[in-house]
Amino acid sequence: MFVPHAIYYEENIVDYPLGKQLLKQYESTPKFIIDSHNNIPEMRNKQNTDFPKMKQNLIIGVRKTHKFVPNHKVSDFLVPYTSSGCTAMCMYCYLVCNYNKCSYLRLFVNREQMLDKIIKTANESSKDLTFEIGSNSDLILENSITNNLVWTIENFTSSKKGFLTFPTKFDMVDPILNIKGKERVIIRMSVNPEEIIKKVEFGTSSLQNRMIAINKLKSAGYPIGILIAPIILVENWKELYEGLLIELSNQLSNEVKKDVFFELIFMTYSYVHTKINEDAFPNAISLYNKEIMSGSGRGKYRYRSSIKEDASSYMLSLMKKYFPNNKILYIV
Repeated sequence: MFVPHAIYYEENIVDYPLGKQLLKQYESTPKFIIDSHNNIPEMRNKQNTDFPKMKQNLIIGVRKTHKFVPNHKVSDFLVPYTSSGCTAMCMYCYLVCNYNKCSYLRLFVNREQMLDKIIKTANESSKDLTFEIGSNSDLILENSITNNLVWTIENFTSSKKGFLTFPTKFDMVDPILNIKGKERVIIRMSVNPEEIIKKVEFGTSSLQNRMIAINKLKSAGYPIGILIAPIILVENWKELYEGLLIELSNQLSNEVKKDVFFELIFMTYSYVHTKINEDAFPNAISLYNKEIMSGSGRGKYRYRSSIKEDASSYMLSLMKKYFPNNKILYIV
């Protein structure tokens, strides 16, 4: 379980049951009152070298943004929900693009307000809608602190229709295995070769433990998807990703393999990542490769079109070989 070094919180979190719970839960942890979870001068002024230490803090506030963003991949809407940021330190994390080094874990205590809006939107729709509630954080990780995911899944049963979905890189799924409402929650496990997990996805669960978690979740009754994401074109990437698919084919249960779907996503990198990673992880591998990447606006880098097309063809050939009967929702 994550044990924060310090807690920074907005004073009005005491107006919410979860806020009171968290303050009591961490009553012996040093605490500092802040005006806004979005603007903590002490954090903003730290150096990139402090990035790992900043990730050890916990920020608690009230979410004020509740705008649903239309999405047409695995969900109908991306929904701001109970957390943003993470305690892990994946070197490519897109949240670093949004929050720079301030991509630490922020918890929002007004969960009733957020879930009520989801349920109201679901019930008023003429069709079943799917809501992505984990696009800004990892809810399996967050659940180990707040129990919010258990609360959310159980309370979503009051909705007449609709689905929830979220991705995760963590294996702490036992608390959500034996609860009601599982059939309307689509859990998508993000995977990568173990070598990449160890060298790039700092602080996340191992591939072996993620595969065990997938089997547990499916056996418990959850619909399951797998993200191969991000696909990173390191020097020996072809061997690594074929090895990954062999491991998945060998380790996943027949129940999972019968109907699991896939999403394939190539890495997007940025100038911000480069500067933070150079300072915070000076001995780590470099993910920027000027030979195969090019600028993509606003300081971002993507694999060049011809490189990505060849890599996409290779990945699709692997999928056809090892998972020929499973649906690929998209490859980007």
